[in-house]
Formats: sequence, C-alpha cells, structure tokens
Amino acid sequence: MQNKDFGKIRKALWPIYNYELKKLLPMLGLFFFISFNYTIVRNIKDSIIVHAPGSGAETFPMLKLFGVIPAAVIFMLIYAKLSNILSKPNLFYVTILGFLGFFIAFDLVLYPLHDTIHPHEYMEALQQEFPKARYFLAMFRNWSFSLFYIFAELWGSVVLSLLFWGFANDTTKVEESKRFYALFGIGANIALDVAGRVTSKFGKLRDDLPVGVDPLQYSLDHLILFFSISAVTILFLYWWINRYVLTDPRFYDPSKIKSKAEKPKMSLKESFFFLIHSKYLLYIALLVITYGISINLIEVTWKQQLGLQFPTENEYLEFYGKYNISVAWTTIFMMLFVTGNVIRIFGWRFAALITPSVLLITGIVFFALVIFMDLATPIVAFFGTTPLYLAVIVGLVQNVMSKSSKYALFDPTKEMTYIPLDQESKVKGKAAIDVVGSRLGKAGGSVIQIGLILYFGSLAVATPAIACVLFIIIAVWIVAAARLSKEFAAKSANSSEK
Repeated sequence: MQNKDFGKIRKALWPIYNYELKKLLPMLGLFFFISFNYTIVRNIKDSIIVHAPGSGAETFPMLKLFGVIPAAVIFMLIYAKLSNILSKPNLFYVTILGFLGFFIAFDLVLYPLHDTIHPHEYMEALQQEFPKARYFLAMFRNWSFSLFYIFAELWGSVVLSLLFWGFANDTTKVEESKRFYALFGIGANIALDVAGRVTSKFGKLRDDLPVGVDPLQYSLDHLILFFSISAVTILFLYWWINRYVLTDPRFYDPSKIKSKAEKPKMSLKESFFFLIHSKYLLYIALLVITYGISINLIEVTWKQQLGLQFPTENEYLEFYGKYNISVAWTTIFMMLFVTGNVIRIFGWRFAALITPSVLLITGIVFFALVIFMDLATPIVAFFGTTPLYLAVIVGLVQNVMSKSSKYALFDPTKEMTYIPLDQESKVKGKAAIDVVGSRLGKAGGSVIQIGLILYFGSLAVATPAIACVLFIIIAVWIVAAARLSKEFAAKSANSSEK
C-alpha cells in the first residue's frame, strides 16, 4: 500500500515518465530560452523609450497603436509568403536569424550612431510647431529605438506565440499536453527570474565603469550577447528535436496524431455579432477586454513614475530586473498553491473577483500618491521616503499581483466558463472572444491614453482622467464577473442534470 501511495504522490508532483524526458527537456529548454530572450529585450525597450530625448512613457501607446500593429500585419504578410516557399524548419530558422540579425545590428551599429542618425533638430522644430504631437513625433525622432521596441514586441507574438506554440501544438499529443504544458508555464517563470537577474546585474555595474564609457552601451553589449547565445541555443534545440525526438515514433507519428479541429476564422465584425447574441459570451468578452485595457492604463502610468524615480537607463534596468524576479516567483507560488485551493474552497466568483479587486485597491493608493504627491510629501517623509518612491513601490505591487493573478486566477476562471457550453458555442465563442477581446483589450487602452494625452498635453496632466477611466473600467469588470458568476452557476447546474 505504501508503494502505491508513494506512486500516486509522485505522479501528482511529477507526472512525467522517465522515457518522456527525451522530449520534455528539449521542449522545456526551447520555451525557457525563448521566454528568457523575450524578457531581456522587453526590459531594454522600455528603458530606452522612457529615457529617449523628447520621449517618455507617453510614447508607449503611440508605438503600440502606430508601430507594433502595422508591423505585425506586415510581418504576417511576409511570413505567409515565405511559408509557401520554405519548409517549416527553415521558416523557423530564418525567422530566428532575422530577429538575431536586427538585435546584433542595433547593438553594434544603430545604438552607437543614434545621436548621428536620429533627426533631433528637425523633430524639435516640428514639436515647437505641433506641441501636442510631441510623443507621436518622438517615435520618428528616435526611430532606431522605436524599431527596437517593435522587434521586441514582435518577438513575443511571433517567436513565443506563433513559432513555439504552433510547433508544440503540432507535435504534442493530447495526453502529453495535459502534463507538459503546466511545466512549460513554470519554466517560463524561471526564465523570467533568470533574465531579471541578468538584467539587474548589468544595470547595476554602471558604478564601476571608467569615465567616458556609455553605461547603456556596456549593458547592451552584454545583454545582447546573452540574447545571441540564447538564440543560437534555440536554433540548436529546435534542430535537435526535429532530428532526434520527432523521428522517434514514441513521440511523434503523424498517422497516429489526431488532426486538431481548426479554430473557425472569424472577422472582427462576425465575432462581434456572434457575441452580442449571447449574454453569457458577452460577459466573458467583457472580462478579457476590461483586463486588457486596465493593464495597459496601469502599466504606462507606472512606467512614467519609474522613469522619474530612475533617471538613467541602467538604473531603470536594474529595478526592472528585480521586478521580473518578483513576478516570476509570485506567479509560481500562486500557480502551485493558490489557484486550485481558492477556486475549490471559495468558489468561482470569489476567485474571479480577486484580480479586479486587487487592481482597484492598489490603483486607488497608487493614483492618489501620483495625483496628490505634493500634499502627501510631509506625511510620507515622516516614514523616511518620498511620495514618488512610494508610488513606484505600490505600482510594483500592483503590477506583480496583476501579472501573477492573470496566470493563476484570471485565466483558469475564464477557461472554466467555456465548460458548460455546447460544442458550437464553445468553439465559435472562444474564437470570437479571442478576436474581439485581444484586439479591443490591447488597442483600447492605447486609444484611450492617446486621446487623453493629446487632449491634456502630457501623461502627468492626464493622470487624474486616466485614473477615473481605469476605475470605471474595473467597475465594469467587477459587474461583468458577478453577473457571469450567476450565469455560470445556472449553466453548470443544467449541464450536470443532463
């Protein structure tokens, strides 16, 4: 009996058979290094944009709307053409090498020459003529930094989402995915921790550099070197998996792997009309949209405060690396110990309301400190700090909790709501929500911020308005979650009776 009990415990903690390590470990390594690289370039892009001449956190929504989205469309057109010419492995190699080539070129050529190649004087003159367009012009004024930002964002959507998950879904059996994919999530957070430590280390070394050495160039040289070694490792692991794992019939046999049902392709208009005919699906879509907008509004305002608190790129990188580490281990802890227990003990509604409630409470404190910074100075000084630093720390807690609760509570509760639906509503509803939710969630926050920044002239002046919009969005989120809870309970009861 004891051996059987031990076997059950072992299977629960480590649900992998020994022979499967041949496939699991290289796939886990592939995901680890892709996630590692994403964190490295994501940290760099935020630092250089916040501190670029004439720029600031206000430039982020401009870049997302006018830079990343058009670049993603252009990339997909090129990718579709290349997919007709190249095999899947060669397409993978070409894409990774393309990204690697750009980031090396940025480190060795574009950044060292940025003062020469950026049209500062011309853009300064345009800014004088069109002062409200300052942050839109900043994209072109610091065009090589904007390219870095765009390529860094595309690494996440192209390499992480398209290449890795496309490859994993094509080559992983259903029964393997149930055991492998949770480990990929933990591996991604360990990569976040490692990348955070690397970023923080090379941001911190600024104090030991000789006079005349550009601290950011020094950090870039080392961080892009780590990125390059990781990219080469990605290429090697992908080659290894194709050469030695997928040729093993235990792991991959096209004749035995069931073809996955293709997700129906729906336009934005079709998705919207499908959703408005179902109150239940509309509530789920509202959760996704309000989460996306809320995170966008919070992050940009927090990053503006970070830029003020840490006035150099390297100080920003050091702090942001520590932020990565905090997110990584908070997420791992919540995934291991919070997700299942909270849902099981307190129910779906309680678990679904944790994320917006945390954002609301921390948001009130954060925005109060930012908006009433002058009034708060004497009180906060009593505790030996400043309102700006306290706002940064509260924002840190807010962002750590929002990221970790997304993976540990928001995503699981959202996915649970599809369970009691019939097959057509489940498949088409999820596809529609992915289209509407992802687009409106990502673009909605940027559009709101751009409108408020253009109206008020700067993010600092627009902060009270942003806070009001955020609290309205979170209120909609809470109401939608509460109403969805009732619908979910009713549908679950009807489903169990059948």
